[in-house]
Amino acid sequence: MEENVSMPTKYNPAEIEKGRYDWWLKGKYFEAKDDDEKQPYTIVIPPPNVTGKLHLGHAWDTTLQDILTRMKRMQGYDVLWLPGMDHAGIATQAKVEEKLRGEGKSRYDLGREKFVEETWKWKEEYADHIREQWSKLGLGLDYSRERFTLDEGLSKAVREVFVSLYKKGLIYRGEYIINWDPSTKTALSDIEVIYKDVQGAFYHMRYPLADGSGGIEIATTRPETMLGDTAVAVHPEDDRYRHLIGKTVILPISGREIPIVGDDYVDMEFGSGAVKITPAHDPNDFEIGNRHNLERILVMNEDGTMNAGAGKYKGMDRFECRKQIVKDLQEEGILFKIEEHQHSVGHSERSGAVVEPYLSTQWFVKMQPLADEAIKLQQQEDKANFVPDRFEKTYLHWMENIRDWCISRQLWWGHRIPAWYHNETGEVYVDHEPPSDIENWSQDNDVLDTWFSSALWPFSTMGWPDGEAKDFQRYYPTAALVTGYDIIFFWVSRMIFQGLEFTGERPFKDVLIHGLVRDAEGRKMSKSLGNGVDPMDVIDKYGADSLRYFLSTGSSPGQDLRFSIEKVESIWNFSNKIWNASRFALMNMNGLTFEEIDLSGEKSVADKWILTRLNETIETVTRLSDRYEFGEVGRVLYNFIWDDFCDWYIEMAKLPLYGDDEAAKKTTRSILAYVLDNTMRLLHPFMPFITEEIWQNLPHSGESITVAEWPKAQASLTDENAASEMKLLVEIIRAVRNIRAEVNTPLSKKISIFLKAKDESILEVIEKNRAYIERFCNPEKLEAGIEIDAPEKAMTAVVTGLEIILPLEGLINIDEEIARLEKEREKLNKEVERVQKKLGNEGFVRKAPEKVIEEERAKEQDYLEKRAAVEARIKELRG
Repeated sequence: MEENVSMPTKYNPAEIEKGRYDWWLKGKYFEAKDDDEKQPYTIVIPPPNVTGKLHLGHAWDTTLQDILTRMKRMQGYDVLWLPGMDHAGIATQAKVEEKLRGEGKSRYDLGREKFVEETWKWKEEYADHIREQWSKLGLGLDYSRERFTLDEGLSKAVREVFVSLYKKGLIYRGEYIINWDPSTKTALSDIEVIYKDVQGAFYHMRYPLADGSGGIEIATTRPETMLGDTAVAVHPEDDRYRHLIGKTVILPISGREIPIVGDDYVDMEFGSGAVKITPAHDPNDFEIGNRHNLERILVMNEDGTMNAGAGKYKGMDRFECRKQIVKDLQEEGILFKIEEHQHSVGHSERSGAVVEPYLSTQWFVKMQPLADEAIKLQQQEDKANFVPDRFEKTYLHWMENIRDWCISRQLWWGHRIPAWYHNETGEVYVDHEPPSDIENWSQDNDVLDTWFSSALWPFSTMGWPDGEAKDFQRYYPTAALVTGYDIIFFWVSRMIFQGLEFTGERPFKDVLIHGLVRDAEGRKMSKSLGNGVDPMDVIDKYGADSLRYFLSTGSSPGQDLRFSIEKVESIWNFSNKIWNASRFALMNMNGLTFEEIDLSGEKSVADKWILTRLNETIETVTRLSDRYEFGEVGRVLYNFIWDDFCDWYIEMAKLPLYGDDEAAKKTTRSILAYVLDNTMRLLHPFMPFITEEIWQNLPHSGESITVAEWPKAQASLTDENAASEMKLLVEIIRAVRNIRAEVNTPLSKKISIFLKAKDESILEVIEKNRAYIERFCNPEKLEAGIEIDAPEKAMTAVVTGLEIILPLEGLINIDEEIARLEKEREKLNKEVERVQKKLGNEGFVRKAPEKVIEEERAKEQDYLEKRAAVEARIKELRG
């Protein structure tokens, strides 16, 4: 029979995955068909940055999307899963600049045009890497519609949005304190700043009053900015200082006279109740400066060095300047106390540099009107549904506390701001195209924040702003967005308010949120810890299917996932089990064709049961998948395939397959083919490679499992009576096997079995299925009845409606078993003594890590329990 099976004997993922992806692409199975008879289902991929390789988080995110799109395609939807990549302004420019530095060059040596050319080359190289990784993961993407955030079409959409918001007064240009990254020399939005607790200091100083009548105490964590102070502020109702308002102090080192102002912002209870005001270097001071018409003095350059405004400190790095100025102030007697202080300091998400609050002219989006509409949406029926719904609160909290968004970046790689300044008058011109007399105008040098273009991704990729674009009309809004909780603010929120503003609709129906992939100990994966895992290495060793199944079924929505190579390996074993079961079925199908599959013949209880379980599994998997409960789906599929199908049905199918009843053989073959076909379809979205390989070898109709119909439960094949009969049989067989294991009696040894039934219906099930009990329990004698004469010295087990009795005499030699158990007890006594001695050693308990002590305590508990069980058994055998 084996010559009819083209599946190799051993499951080798590398072999079965090789070439399959290209075969799918050649068949155009992943391309949206624009079929009006089908309902559209759309997902746009969260575009990975063209800065490097995909990590486990990408693999998890895209696997979940692939599961959804493969399932919907099989369910008859016209599926579009649109791929694309993000130009990732700061990150990509930093990588290219780093590469140039290695060649002894800078971007300024190349000039803007040549530098951008170099960056496009980088993009092409890394885009190829990413596509290769997508193919290795088996992602069913429609490459005919692939987009890039700097495509001409997307650039047109970006210009349309910028110009439209500007004309509505929702984009403006102004001088404000922004987050400045001195390393990459660009502005950052609030959410690109990561706050870390840093050990710093409060520097207490006394600024002398200009009239010589004393001084006023202030404290700062950034003494280098004092060179830009333009006032000292106190609360107008503070009795200590009220009389000083209107007077001036001499700013140490610079000698400038600056006023003392009264402002409600000052907290009388904090510190001395007086604060230095540096409008060009602090956002709160900036507001106070506006209220009191104070000068704004910048004392720092864009690269974090001190400028001419810093006087003698010009050219020094900001932190070097801090050290020197502290020393100088101490010598002058101005700085009288340094108090250690741990405080939260902003760092650039991209470069890691300490962010500088910095006065700069930037472009901003006025957020309040846009946020209000997004908040209003969540009170309506057609809101964006967050899964799990607790993340809606996270999203709304951010929207309700929104600040204006700084969108300009001082970079060369990105969407250049469509604004021009007249060379003579300084007039600003904002439009899609430059002014006709371009020679008199200069374009703004800045580019837009990467997230500005990413926010348009669900509709800009579909041909918007052309409202007539076919894809935009058919596939927008999208069905689901799959993303991590870490970019709800960065991306999800921005897509929602831009989608509402420019299309009048939510950009996606559901937002499926997953967590982060952590290492086995629950730590975040990072270069510094060296605990990162390359998904491609895992695929090389265990195959894409094993990695995908682990990632997609290893946690519930919204939760983090701990990566475990042991679990990936156990899924490889699961795949191997599926492979071997499929080979066995195929070897016994005797060339059965799809047309010959016939389920109408007389069926055994095992046949009826497996068809009932298949129906239940189809319904459960479909229901849970629609709720995005893939962890539960994984458990249901695993239990059905491993336990029900492989361990029980296939074993029971051997009886008719190896028997003489041709009709029973034909029915069993048909059921094997039918169940395997449906099981492969259910499993396909999770494990696309192995399921396609097996399905191609099965009797099937159609070209590829990717476009085969999603299984439907057939009510006519459900038999609840057979299911309960099978449940009883399984309980009997398991109970007998457990007793055999307990007393070390191998299955090959024939034993006597007595089955005492509660009533006639139970007895009838036993008699009808005697062949199964004999096959799987190997009885020398099998006696069943309502009243039976069974020996007293026996092992027993009770299952639903039945008592199972196995006489001890036939199971074991009692004296030999007692001797064996006594040896076991002696061994356990030694282990208990050893571990208790260790735990009783004060030195060990004091010095050993808590984890090691816990392990020893767990061992002690385990040995004590085992010893108690052995002693109970000896007592029982001695009677």
